[in-house]
Parts: sequence; C-alpha cells; structure tokens
Amino acid sequence: MTRTSLEELMEAVRPRYVRARRMEKGRILDEFVAITGYHRKSAIRLLNHGRKPRSWDKRGRPRVYTNEVKSALIQVWEICGLICSRRLHPFLPEVVEVLERAGELRLSEETKRLLFTMSRATIDRLLRSRRYQRPHGRCTTKPGTLLKQSIPVRTFADWDDARPGFVEMDLVAHCGGSTRGEYIHTLDTVDVTTGWCELLALPNRSQQAVSEGITKLREQLPFPLLGIDSDNDSAFLNHNLYRYCKDEKITFTRCRVYKKNDQAHIEQKNWTVVRRLIGYDRYEPKEALALLRAIYADWRLYMNFFQPVMKLVEKQRDGSKVRKRYDEAHTPYKRVLAAQEVAEEGKERLREMYQTLNPVAIRRRVDQNLKKLWRLRG
Repeated sequence: MTRTSLEELMEAVRPRYVRARRMEKGRILDEFVAITGYHRKSAIRLLNHGRKPRSWDKRGRPRVYTNEVKSALIQVWEICGLICSRRLHPFLPEVVEVLERAGELRLSEETKRLLFTMSRATIDRLLRSRRYQRPHGRCTTKPGTLLKQSIPVRTFADWDDARPGFVEMDLVAHCGGSTRGEYIHTLDTVDVTTGWCELLALPNRSQQAVSEGITKLREQLPFPLLGIDSDNDSAFLNHNLYRYCKDEKITFTRCRVYKKNDQAHIEQKNWTVVRRLIGYDRYEPKEALALLRAIYADWRLYMNFFQPVMKLVEKQRDGSKVRKRYDEAHTPYKRVLAAQEVAEEGKERLREMYQTLNPVAIRRRVDQNLKKLWRLRG
C-alpha cells in the first residue's frame, strides 16, 4: 500500500472510529489492522490522534553508507578473516588495491571513497553481531627439568630491546579429547618485533621432530634467527636443542613456570593462527600430515602479508586501571620492510613475492584442503 492510499484510508476511517462505541471500534480496528498490517497499538494511536507513522516522516541525517558500501565492507572483512575494526581500518586501502589487482573486487570510485573515509565506530556498527566464543583444548605440555638451571628466564617485560629474529615458540597439539598414542603437533612461532608468524606441522613432539622443524623454520624466515624463547616443555628444554642453539649462536631463553603471560605473543597466535583455523580435533600423521603442511604453506602467506597486527606501545597503571596504547595496525610484511635491521636483499624478495599473491585464491586453497583434512578427523 502506498503512502497516499494509507493517508486516504486513515482520513476515511478515523472520524467513524472516534464516534463509534466500544464494540464497533474493535471491528473497525480489526479491519484497519488487516488492511494496513500495522501493530494493533500503532493503529490505535494513529486513529485516536491522527499521528503519521514514523516511516512517513523520518528524522535524523540521511543515510550515507548504502547497501553497496556495506556489502563491500563485509566482503573485504570476510576476506581479511573477520578481524577487528582497529586492525581493518588502516588496512582497507591496501587490501582493496590488492583485491582489485587480482580481479577479485570491482568497486565504484564513490564506494571506495566512502569505504576509506568511514571511522572505526562505523565499521563496528555495520559489522555488528558477528562474534563467537572460543572452545578450549587439552594442555599437553610435559615439564622439562634437566636444563632449567642452564637456560635463563625471560619474562614478558624483557622484550624492550628485541629486534627482528627473536621469536617465541610453542607446540599446539592436535589430539582431540585424548593424549594417547601419536598425533600431529603444530610448531607455532612468532617474531616479537614484527609479528611475522611461521607454522610447521610435526608428526609428533619428539626432540628430533622439533629440532628438524626449527631447522626448516630458519629457511623460511625473512631474517636470521637470533633468539628462541619457549615454555618449560621437555620438547624444548633438552640437550639437543640446547647444543644446537649454542653451536649456532642462537640465544635460548624460557618463560617462568605457570606464567603464560611471559609468552603472551605466542599464546595469542596459538588461537588466532592455529585453533581458529584447524580447531581441536585429533589428527594422526599418516594422511593428515601432508594436508596440514600444504595448508600451512598457504596460511603463513595469508597471515604475514594480509593480516595487520597492532603492537603495544605504552602501558600505564592509574590506580586499579591499566591504560594501554597501541600503534597503528600494519601487516608483518610491512613491519619487516620498515625494520632497519633486515637486509635489503631479503626485503626485495618479499616485495617480489607480494606482487604475485592473491589473498582470495589463498583462502580458496586453504578451504579446499581443510575440507579434505576434516574427513580425516579422529
């Protein structure tokens, strides 16, 4: 029903409704509600007082962000892995340029202008109601005691002098609900300064598997490995890794026992990089290992080149409150390029690789391999 017809109907019914008795008013109201689809209370107010519906006389500012802008924002947000507005906001111009270069996105100039000028609060408002809670898995850390006196402790407050090459490292177990038997582990590594993340699937948590994983890790990092910080797991605190780090002039430190905040960087990555993607199911190495390694080969590119991260700049305590200030979100790739300690040769290799990457194609390959992996869940 059009606005004009609604007004004509209201003008015709209202005088009769006002003069009618109680029973007749009910019948008139039933007819009016059936014709217009109004809520009964709204119809009563309208016929008693002659007020126009709000939709006829909209108040406030006109709508700026159209459905086209909202759809483009949602599409980019999903490609970026549903990240928060503080990470997405400064990254929008770069990721839109990459997606257009790869032929995955076509936007008008006006849509791009609105997309790039919207605030973080507007992004949150348009992307509201898309959150979920994380589940919890089993802890498989087995304390290592033999070398605790030889390996110094590094706490969360000791990273002020870090430079690219000092990493935190941890094992993520894909054991499902039971730690019996042999199952795959993920060697998760994050560079403290740049946020550069590396993932390696290991067939088990043996000392040999971890040592081989670290050797492979050094080949993938865009800068030399200078230091390793681990928890007190016996997979790390052993003579093999201790001698390896000593021979290769790699600083080896550990966190305090039962103080997860000492490894806050890697604990966060265990969820955002591994658990959100792979989940908590059990995978045994016979068939799943090759698939998981193929997934991580793509996922490391997606995380390092297309996932902006924020770094804590300042933390102040004001009574019972702690105020934290973060820098502007940048991808690990951009942070590596900005680091003076990284050689120009390594930066040039990253620039060449960046020009060939398509984040949507990477996500497609990851999703295809994930579907195959999920069929192997134990």
